[in-house]
Amino acid sequence: MQELRLLCLVVLAGLVQACPEPCECGEKYGFHIADCAYRDLQAVPSGFPANVTTLSLSANQLTSLPGGAFREVPRLQSLWLAHNEIRSVAAGALASLSQLKSLDLSHNLISDFAWSDLHSLSALQLLKMDSNELTFIPRDAFRSLRALRSLQLNHNRLHTLAEGTFAPLTALSHLQINDNPFDCTCGIVWFKTWALTTAVSIPEQDNITCTSPHVLKGTRLNRLLPLPCSAPSVQLTYQPSQDGAELRPGFVLALHCDVDGQPAPQLHWHIQTPGGTVEIASPNVGADGHALPGVLAASSRPRFQAFANGSLLIPDFGKLEEGTYSCLATNELGSAESSVNVALATPGEGGEDALGRRFQGKAAEGKVCYTVDNEVQPSGPEDNVVIIYLSRPRGPEAAAAAEGVSGKQPPGLLLLGQSLLLLFLASF
Repeated sequence: MQELRLLCLVVLAGLVQACPEPCECGEKYGFHIADCAYRDLQAVPSGFPANVTTLSLSANQLTSLPGGAFREVPRLQSLWLAHNEIRSVAAGALASLSQLKSLDLSHNLISDFAWSDLHSLSALQLLKMDSNELTFIPRDAFRSLRALRSLQLNHNRLHTLAEGTFAPLTALSHLQINDNPFDCTCGIVWFKTWALTTAVSIPEQDNITCTSPHVLKGTRLNRLLPLPCSAPSVQLTYQPSQDGAELRPGFVLALHCDVDGQPAPQLHWHIQTPGGTVEIASPNVGADGHALPGVLAASSRPRFQAFANGSLLIPDFGKLEEGTYSCLATNELGSAESSVNVALATPGEGGEDALGRRFQGKAAEGKVCYTVDNEVQPSGPEDNVVIIYLSRPRGPEAAAAAEGVSGKQPPGLLLLGQSLLLLFLASF
C-alpha cells in the first residue's frame, strides 16, 4: 500500500514538473489548461505537458514569437497572446498548431507577421489581430481558413486590401475592420462593393473611412462615389521608319509600349538577352537620353534607354542585344504584359531563307501578313511573324542579285530593302 502511495506521489510530482514554474496547469471542463497570464514573461516558457489544449500568455512582456515557439503543445485548440509587446511573428511559430480553433494576437505591436503560417491552421474559427501595426495582408493570407467564423482586423494601419482577400472565408459571419487608414483609390473600390453586398456582419461601418487622398479624408467608405478605374492594358509596337537610311553596325532599335489604365500604371521593362536578364523601371533616362540621377549605369547614356513616354531605345543594337523584350504595366487593379522577340540577321547567313520558310509555313496554315500604311499587320492570333528589311545604298551587283530573287519572295511579305534583317516574333 505504501508503495502505491509512493508511485502516486512520483506521478503527481512529474505532472507538477511538467508545468513551467511561472505557470499553473490543470484540467477544467475536459480542457487541459496552462495559465501563464500576468507573469511578466519575456519569452514563451518551455516544459509544457504535450496534452495542453488551452494556453494563455496574455498580459506579459513578450516581444516576438520565434519559429517553433509552440512545438511542445501540438494539441492546442486555444492560444491567447493579447496585451503583450509582440512586434514580429516568425515563420514556423504557429504552423505546427493544426488543431488550433482560437487565436488571439490583439493589442500588440505586430508589423511583421508570417502570414504563410495561417495556411496550416485550417481548423481556425476565431482570429483576433486587432490593435496592431499591420500595414499589409497578402491576397492569399486566408486561403486555408474555410472554418473561420470571426475575424478582427480593426485598429491597424491597413491602407488597402487585395481584391478577393476574403473570398476563401466561406464560413465567415463577423468581420471587424474599422479604424484603418484606408487609401480610397481604385484598389479599395472592390471592398466597398463587397461590404455592401455580403451577408457577413461588419460592425462600426461609420468608422470605416478614408484617410487619403486629402479631398476624401473622413469620407465613409460605404458612401464613396464611383471612381474612374480600369486595369492596365499594353500594346508593344515598333516604328519601321529607317527604310532607305544608311545603316552601319550598331543601328538604333526603337520599341514603344503604349499603356492605358486608371490610375496610371507603372511601366517596367524585362529584357532577356544572351548575356543575361535586364530589369528596368521606366524611365531610366531623361528626354535627352542621359541617365536620371540615382540610376546605376556604366555611362551617362545607358545601353537600354527607357523614356517616360513608354519608348525604349537601344542605340547600338547588335547580336548581343538580341532576345525577348517585355513591357509590364501595373496598377492597383492588376497588370498586363506584352513581349516581342528580336533577332538580327545579315544577308548570306541563311537568315532570309529560314524566315522565308517560316513565313511560307504560316501561310500554309492560313496565317499570313498584310500591309496597312506601310506597316506589317499580323492576321493570326498568336506566334505572328513580322519581317522588316532595312536598306542602305547598294551597288549594281547587289541590285541585280535582288532582281534575280524577287520572284521567290513568299506572298504577303513586305519588302523594304535588302541589307540588314530585323525579325519580330510577337506573341499577343
